[in-house]
Amino acid sequence: MAEPVAVLGLGLMGSALAGAFLRCGHPTKVWNRSPERAAPLVALGAVRAGTVAEAVSAGGLTVVCLSDNDAVLRTCEAAGRALDGRTLVNLTSGTSREARDLAAWAADRGVDYLDGKLLATPDTIGAPETTVLYGGRSEAFDAHRAALGALGGGVIRLGDDPGLPALYDVALLDILWASLNGFLHASALVATEDVKAGEFARFADLLFAGLLAFVARCARQIDEGAYAAEDSTLETHLPATGHLIAECLARGVDADPPRRIRAVIERAIAQGHGKDGYAGVVEQFRKAPAGAQDRG
Repeated sequence: MAEPVAVLGLGLMGSALAGAFLRCGHPTKVWNRSPERAAPLVALGAVRAGTVAEAVSAGGLTVVCLSDNDAVLRTCEAAGRALDGRTLVNLTSGTSREARDLAAWAADRGVDYLDGKLLATPDTIGAPETTVLYGGRSEAFDAHRAALGALGGGVIRLGDDPGLPALYDVALLDILWASLNGFLHASALVATEDVKAGEFARFADLLFAGLLAFVARCARQIDEGAYAAEDSTLETHLPATGHLIAECLARGVDADPPRRIRAVIERAIAQGHGKDGYAGVVEQFRKAPAGAQDRG
């Protein structure tokens, strides 16, 4: 029989999680601060719980997805001792420190804790290609792995550390935002010649396809700690950043993004790494420039 599950929080993502459990035949109890949010799920077979304690008493697995981890703590504390001896899976976005703090809170109460991060949007929950990263005790993960598979085909445990999924999550967002901002900035630049974004995207796709091999090479060099240039040196990249800045200034486009790239390359060259390949720039990111921490 499919494992009973409780879902706390019925925003867009929480509702998608509950729906995925229901589609896979899991008896599902749901709770939300605003109870009317449960109506569509009740129509699909979910049971609405009047209290958090009632919801988590449904079975051994409770999944929570709320606005932030402060809300998670308040909600779980409202369960009283009903969570004792059960497994709590927190799929709320947050930091690695918050995840570790919640894990410690759970351990003090005899609650198994898994922190998870959804590499997905609500409309893709339950799809075979959807990946969810988990951190926490292997015993807790293995006991509920079948149920967690309802949320997506990619069920990956990163290890015992409950903070690791949050770190992966924000690091992947770092890549996403940087990549999207690069395309958006480039689109603004070529638009000064009336080039449509859709037309330019064809060439961006060619670039992104080639980046797969470049990323693999950079990863190898980072792990080896050796950045010998296998194509272009940082000294070769530097003038090209000047060309990009000049084009931006001439066309009235924001030149700050390429200036930041140029500044990082200049720091690396000033430290004697001009003959290194581009992967060597990673050393500039390992420590924030003076004063940068205060701006956070």
